[in-house]
Amino acid sequence: MHIDAIHMREINMPLAYPFETSFGLTTGRRILLLEIEADGLTAWGECVAGEHPYFSDEMIDTAWIISETELIPRLLETGIEGGGGVPGILKQVRGHRMAKAALENAVWDLESQMKNISLSKLLGGTRKVIPCGVSIGIQPTPEQLMDKIALELEAGYQRIKLKCKPDWDSSIFEMVRKRWPSILLSCDANSVYRMKDFDHIATWDEFKLLMIEQPLWYDDFYFHSMLQKRIETAICLDESIRNRRDALAAIDMESCKIINIKVGRVGGFSEAIAVHNVAEERAIPVWCGGMLETGIGRAHNIALSSLPNFQLPGDVSASARYWEEDIIEPEVTVSKKGEIQVPTSAGSGYKVLPKRIEKLTVRQQTLRAKARVTA
Repeated sequence: MHIDAIHMREINMPLAYPFETSFGLTTGRRILLLEIEADGLTAWGECVAGEHPYFSDEMIDTAWIISETELIPRLLETGIEGGGGVPGILKQVRGHRMAKAALENAVWDLESQMKNISLSKLLGGTRKVIPCGVSIGIQPTPEQLMDKIALELEAGYQRIKLKCKPDWDSSIFEMVRKRWPSILLSCDANSVYRMKDFDHIATWDEFKLLMIEQPLWYDDFYFHSMLQKRIETAICLDESIRNRRDALAAIDMESCKIINIKVGRVGGFSEAIAVHNVAEERAIPVWCGGMLETGIGRAHNIALSSLPNFQLPGDVSASARYWEEDIIEPEVTVSKKGEIQVPTSAGSGYKVLPKRIEKLTVRQQTLRAKARVTA
């Protein structure tokens, strides 16, 4: 495989509905897309870094700079066999996992097209359908939250995840459980709680949550281990897990009973598969988290979620929950059973819409490989 050119684009997309977490309110997304041309084929990758360095230390502007000046030039200079070779090429650059993932995932997609197999199959996926949950942001009022939950349950989603923060937690869980005693319910704190909140969090056992996602510091294993020993509810780690080594450390320290794998957070498909495998070996279930992706990133999440240890409903939901118009066709849809069909055609199984992307583009750059010398 020899890459001829890589096109960088920043697009701006308004969300169909505002999304609020403990970080704040999001109404639109600035998104970095990468388009790779190689051997007459085209593949796309999406960088999931946000507008600000709040979820991680990356943001779209740092991802643009590091991609343009370091990552893309390295990839253009080197012939590779496929997606699995990308981490070795980029390893001299420390960190910047979301930027690296956008490149690596596009190469995996390209490789699957070249081999005329689905991206899911290339990654080692075995599932024909994936179970879907939904993440619901903090709402203006509890009544609006209840209406939102009712809507998502009617749509078929198998798990409801509630974003939470102090003063938007226990009373909310109690209200939801009173109306829906048996639904699969979880919460996501995005690292907003501290040791002083241990006793408060311990009371959540009464709500029979599937899991409490990343309640403490974003880079912590130790205090999560202390908390997990205090409560029956499973802790799920998200931000803390950057790679396979982190997953091993967290499992051995008993810091969690579940792991959320976000392919951008861990640096690409190669590391995501490694985290999946070590969790499977230790009997720790995993699920696929979302980052308000467009259909490009969403298609990659679907392929990843087809691996066998993705036992729990993930945050891979329908395009229409986030966008008035997505940038792929067909758009991602969820059945009334709360499932997404895993595509079986070559590549991601979704067609990218360049004309729609062009309308949304606010800046772009193209980097090309040097002319190849033939004898």
